[in-house]
Amino acid sequence: MKITSMRANHVEEPLGFCLDNLSLSWKAAEAEGKKTVSSRVSIALDPDFQTIVSDSGWRGDIDSLSYCPELALAPRTRYYWKAEVKSDAGEEASGVSWFETAKRDEVWEASWITIPEKESAHPLLRQEFSLNAPVRRARAYVCGLGLYELYLNGKKVGDEYLTPNCNDYRLWIQYQTYDITSQLCQGENVVGAMLGNGWYKGRFGFEKMPDGIFGDRFGFLCEIHIELENGEEICVVSDPTWKWYPSPILESGIYDGEMYDARLLSKDWCLPGGGEAFRPTVLLENLTFQKLTERYSLPVKAFEALPVKEVIHTPKGETVLDFGQEITGWVEFVCREPYGKKVFLQYCEILQDGCFHNENLRSARAEMTYISDGQERFVRPHFTYYGFRYVRVQMEGEVDPYAFAARVVHSDLEFTGHLETSDSRVNRLIQNAFWSQRGNFLDVPTDCPQRDERMGWTGDAQIFAATASFNMYSPAFYRKYMHDMLEEQQHMFHGSVAHVVPMVIRRTGEGWPNYGSCGWSDAAAVIPWTEYVFYGDKELLREQYANMRLWAECLIREDKATGGKYLRQTGFHFADWLALDCSKENRFGGTDPFFVASAYYYYSIVLTAKAACVLGLDADAQRYSGIAEKIKAAFQKEYLIPGGGTKPGTQTSYVVALYFGLVPEEDIAHTAALLRKKLEEDNVHLTTGFVGTPYLCPTLSRNGSNDYAYRLLFNDDFPSWLYEVKMGATTIWERWNSVLPDGYLNKVDDMNSLNHYAYGSIVEWMYRDMAGINPCEDVPGFRKIRIKPQPDPRLGSVDAELETPFGLCRSAWRYENGKLAFDLTIPYDTEAEVTLPIDGNITVNGKEVTASSFRLTAGSYHFEA
Repeated sequence: MKITSMRANHVEEPLGFCLDNLSLSWKAAEAEGKKTVSSRVSIALDPDFQTIVSDSGWRGDIDSLSYCPELALAPRTRYYWKAEVKSDAGEEASGVSWFETAKRDEVWEASWITIPEKESAHPLLRQEFSLNAPVRRARAYVCGLGLYELYLNGKKVGDEYLTPNCNDYRLWIQYQTYDITSQLCQGENVVGAMLGNGWYKGRFGFEKMPDGIFGDRFGFLCEIHIELENGEEICVVSDPTWKWYPSPILESGIYDGEMYDARLLSKDWCLPGGGEAFRPTVLLENLTFQKLTERYSLPVKAFEALPVKEVIHTPKGETVLDFGQEITGWVEFVCREPYGKKVFLQYCEILQDGCFHNENLRSARAEMTYISDGQERFVRPHFTYYGFRYVRVQMEGEVDPYAFAARVVHSDLEFTGHLETSDSRVNRLIQNAFWSQRGNFLDVPTDCPQRDERMGWTGDAQIFAATASFNMYSPAFYRKYMHDMLEEQQHMFHGSVAHVVPMVIRRTGEGWPNYGSCGWSDAAAVIPWTEYVFYGDKELLREQYANMRLWAECLIREDKATGGKYLRQTGFHFADWLALDCSKENRFGGTDPFFVASAYYYYSIVLTAKAACVLGLDADAQRYSGIAEKIKAAFQKEYLIPGGGTKPGTQTSYVVALYFGLVPEEDIAHTAALLRKKLEEDNVHLTTGFVGTPYLCPTLSRNGSNDYAYRLLFNDDFPSWLYEVKMGATTIWERWNSVLPDGYLNKVDDMNSLNHYAYGSIVEWMYRDMAGINPCEDVPGFRKIRIKPQPDPRLGSVDAELETPFGLCRSAWRYENGKLAFDLTIPYDTEAEVTLPIDGNITVNGKEVTASSFRLTAGSYHFEA
């Protein structure tokens, strides 16, 4: 037995993260026992636990999902914590980890600095300082606007990129903390920084948006605290004694890419004795953000490098590198070009007529220009990223494919789910959803990573949240997103929720407001509840209940202002976005937007009532439950047909009404039958859009129509998931027909992304219904697991593994020689309610039984029909 996955606020060994509402969690692994009987958590200021500041003592009520010590945290302090566990088999185990605070409420000694206002160049910054003894410990607390990279003595600090990340800079800005102990030395040292435009200062928003929607000046803040071995403490701070010089980066932008002239970079710009040409900086005044806070964002890191799969010489004479997989990140290369020669890269998702094609990126140039200084150099961009599979290379010399690699870049989340079937097409679909999540989880859950958008659309985020949480360990990632949303709810939208977070849309073309749409703004309720059910952290739910309650009150207030009908029949709504049951000119689908809005009104209020109940907020729970019942009654009267059915009669209307629990109990069977009939009318092909699709297959499987769910899965003509696979997709598309059968891009609406994860929500159904792995709302965090696989002989086998907060859960089934076999693994400290679709005698680990439902504790089990 051992202790693993020790986390503070869902981050392993967090350095400088926001640790308000401190929550500690861990797993016990490799245990012979079934349950934990007692636990103890202690916190100390030293790794030997000689100076203990908190000790729970041995208790039976400590929850490994979330233990919240009563401890006032000091600034700039490392705390060591130990989790000790005893099992019901007499085993004992302990594990030690740490978390470290940032400045918290300390007053900053550093000042914001910038370059003179008349200057427009991207700056390099530097400051020299001397240390008269070896370094015991050193930390740098840093922020830069728009983006920054920190350097010490000529080397980059840390392994993350695109800091200080993407959030609503009008309201808050994050700073990062670095352990720089190993990069300092006795004697002369130099700290340097490189700045780029990023989201703050560059172009961000749709194509008509100007640069600098958050700010128009570069800025840098740095405070370095150093403890020397002789006991002396030194603080190096940013102030006007720092110097600057124009950077070799001539252009940088999230959408347009980067231009880098290596001839302009002095090798010693960040080394002692260098920087002779550097000029004085000035104080940066009139910053408009409301607060500077410790980081919430997980680091954005560079992961595997993909080699060139093929060098394509196109009919137009272009040289295009195909990396075989659409990713988010950039291309790295070794440049050996002569002095002054350029390497020019352009990125795209697809070829057309065998040639490079980037028109679907709209106004995003997505380029990289590197001008050689004549030396062999390793080259990467600094302040941009791209969504791509193909790269067109223009250079004077011959293109050496071995000199190029595509680097995958995204937020650092642990991969938790693995799902494999006997059908290679389905496996490719699963991988497409996974790659789309990787490509769009870059600090913000974006819609797409390649065109002039890359925004945190709330509708996409909420419908994919469960799939995301099967694939990856996501609570810290969503915590940052929900915090950004909350800041805007509180300070900008009177409780309502923007359609993109952070909110950057300024134009209101086509009469669209920037907030309040059903399905999009309901992310304020859906995401917190989803994360609670998956991870069981009550403190995180308590923090995000503010989002839920603000949105609930906004809905109720809007309802009262429009007559108090307990329906939502006003305002703009994306509704069933991009559904196929309407004219091509209508992107909102054939389901009445107010039907969808009223259904989501009910759903958000129900989820808020559930959260209030969990948190012991009885008055809120009772009030919201009462309102929800009134909404249900009004909805049934307005939109449902007595005896079964919906007045819109669309696939999405049946699905939403059934999934959200709005259909009277006595009408569920007939409404489900009408959904099947509607599917038959549509040749058993989906017509659903962003709202209906995530719930379609789950609704079928849970209402006696599992065969229809599999028929939809196995369709490989338009519209279907496997049509994309058949057409060579390596990520999920924005539209069901983003690429037409003839291989040409669908140019409808000038809105066609080939990496858009929303429809990848089918993977949630695969885990929950195909494999049958479900968390339980009443005992969340997979402490109780409901396993109910629904096999289909058209798929020979399924094997799903999920690393839950308690350990590995596995559900696998296969058809073999006319028999159906199941293999289940239940993690330590959990129990599972298992229902298998088997009639008659079965064997469990070789023993005959007659039941088909079981309550299992930790262990591995083999069932055969």
